[in-house]
Amino acid sequence: MLVETYSTMPIFRQCDLVNLARSSFYYQPRRDQSYNEELMRLLDEEYTRHPFYGRPKMTAWLQLLGYQVNHKRIGRLMQEIGIQAIFPRRNLSKANRKDTKYPYLLTGLAITRPNQVWCADITYIRLNRGFLYLVAIMDWYSRYVVSWQLSNTLDADFCLASLEQALTMHKPEIFNTDQGVQFTSQDFTARLQSAGIRVSMDGRGRAYDNIFVERLWRSVKYEEVYLHDYQNVPEAKSQLGTYFQFYNTERLHQSLGYKTPEAIYHGQAIS
Repeated sequence: MLVETYSTMPIFRQCDLVNLARSSFYYQPRRDQSYNEELMRLLDEEYTRHPFYGRPKMTAWLQLLGYQVNHKRIGRLMQEIGIQAIFPRRNLSKANRKDTKYPYLLTGLAITRPNQVWCADITYIRLNRGFLYLVAIMDWYSRYVVSWQLSNTLDADFCLASLEQALTMHKPEIFNTDQGVQFTSQDFTARLQSAGIRVSMDGRGRAYDNIFVERLWRSVKYEEVYLHDYQNVPEAKSQLGTYFQFYNTERLHQSLGYKTPEAIYHGQAIS
């Protein structure tokens, strides 16, 4: 039995009779890019909920929802938005073999004060149509977001712009990132070294090296991005700006003794 659009029987009833998910039926006439964007939205949300899901589980999960997908397509989309199962850890780009890699400097280090260690990472931000990339630089001790930038590409320029913005406020002793090409680029590492900052990079497969910024992304997604449907870049920039202001100055953190990141960053000790 085929589902017939001209039948007097409702589409949902025809789909039930032939055991066909309605999402699979309605997919047929849709444009490929629009469908990919829908899948990317779902992948982003499911990864935020279950960061240990890799390509096989993501593919199986979408198939259970009724989407006609295979592991190759899901692999490509996961790579585009920069997600992998938490082991090996997530990052939005592969390292450039020509760039210098730096050791991980935080093993056994007691982080006891603001501006001792900053970290940076990139995440995917969805729009109503399309998507952006968001980079944030965070003070590890206080969780204070020192700077952030949006971009529609993964070029290193927006990461460098965020770094320049952050350095107008203060500078850390150590700057920790993953080994993505944006952070291993000569321009980025040279700027850190010219400011007298020690460069630290996560080892491959170390899922929790940058755990605090990973928690930041979870907060940004659940408390802001998933609650809105950004229509364009200016709207996303405005809404995220409002959220980061709230995050820094009003949002209380249990791990900070129910103080705000701003209070800790500007000198209140964690009780």
